[in-house]
Amino acid sequence: MPIAVIASLWRREAGIAPGRGRAGDLTLRDISIIIRYRKAVSYGHHVLLGALETLSADVSYEVRFATSAAAVVEEIKKALPTAHRVLVLWSFYSPDALEMAAELQRIRAEIDDPAVTHIAGGVHATAEPVQVLDAGWDIAAVGEGETTFLRLVAAGGEPAGIPGLVYRDEAGGLVRTGRAERRELDAYPAFSVRWRRFNPIEITRGCVYACRFCQTPFMFSAKFRHRSVENVKRHVEQMVAHGRRDVRFITPTSLSYGSGDENVNLEAVEELLAACKSVVGKQGRVFFGSFPSEVRPEHVSVRALRLIKRYCANDNLIIGAQSGSARVLEAAKRGHGVQEVRDAVRIGVQEGFRINVDMIFGMPEETPDDAAASLALARELADLGARIHAHTFMPLPGTPWREATPGRVDPETLRAIGELTGRGALYGHWERQQRLAGQLADAARAYPRPGKSRTLLPLASDPEPGPSHGSGGTAPKR
Repeated sequence: MPIAVIASLWRREAGIAPGRGRAGDLTLRDISIIIRYRKAVSYGHHVLLGALETLSADVSYEVRFATSAAAVVEEIKKALPTAHRVLVLWSFYSPDALEMAAELQRIRAEIDDPAVTHIAGGVHATAEPVQVLDAGWDIAAVGEGETTFLRLVAAGGEPAGIPGLVYRDEAGGLVRTGRAERRELDAYPAFSVRWRRFNPIEITRGCVYACRFCQTPFMFSAKFRHRSVENVKRHVEQMVAHGRRDVRFITPTSLSYGSGDENVNLEAVEELLAACKSVVGKQGRVFFGSFPSEVRPEHVSVRALRLIKRYCANDNLIIGAQSGSARVLEAAKRGHGVQEVRDAVRIGVQEGFRINVDMIFGMPEETPDDAAASLALARELADLGARIHAHTFMPLPGTPWREATPGRVDPETLRAIGELTGRGALYGHWERQQRLAGQLADAARAYPRPGKSRTLLPLASDPEPGPSHGSGGTAPKR
């Protein structure tokens, strides 16, 4: 029987009102929230905590942090005697889904109480909610989580009728509560001051480019939503008040700030950077166009880079190239060509920046000629002084290339990677990504999409292409 159903029956038999726990005991808090806290996905949890600070509902709660499976078990044991409902929040990227599912199984083997609900959110849960439920989570939070999370907490952890959730009812039927609400970024904080969980400020959500390999536009929509300059400035003021002097940003494309389309709005960018710099002063630093963000190559200009140098401290930029093949760039819907990449690197080096270039090897149906073009571009950019950040294509859930062939590194690409690595001109986790790509492809086959997949694009004219070349209304049921 489902966890929440058992808990509800138990409360009813004990004569307890929903959300009020044990009979005659009004001292227990309504909810204990346990966050499975992992550094790799901490920003999303910080945003939820920031949203929680705005909660106005009459509900009592606490927040606990667990940095390992063993810690989750211990925190659940501590929370159960103090709360009517325990919510364990999980977030993970698609390549980590199998590892996290195995961890959840170990936790359930040690403690599996009907008052505990495990909830998975983030890009993977959004893209593969049924897969997530089958792996053992009670609820999958689909889409943007802030409003959904607040409503779930306000409801005492009961998911019925809250948009943005997927779970199974007591008969095992799938319940989808509808699309999660999307709000402007100013509606919620970008981090949590109360719990001292700071992170780079998300200034833009969504992306108009909708590259076929990227999960971002398919989770947040192919449209830009920007946080206002005044709102960003208030966040920086909070950071400074808590002793933090470095300001970074989260955005799919840095120089798109303030724009509603493919055009660059340098006036908006300058207003943003000037406002942040005015708060941090000479003792603080602003970083823009570097990790954890990047710059599109066609947006790079002398004027843009000099603006960054005027206000920012970073001496490096990340430029998204992805491929040296015009055919592959077009198929991926990148929206730029190869020459724009060359020009961006040349301008960046001339303006005194260290340039890191993202490239993905083993794109869907990549031919030997395409792979050779990417390697030639990588060598050319390295000769200009750039470093190549190498990736292997992974068929990420939620993207148009979900069912595409996973990327593989052919011998020629392997030799070139070794050569560039030896020169200090290439780095990255492409080997691990190659292994994970196969796992994602297996999962996609296990959970096929209905009808003809829009991911299988005839990129190559070869009728029998060889292997890819080059370097995702009722109570919930368990």
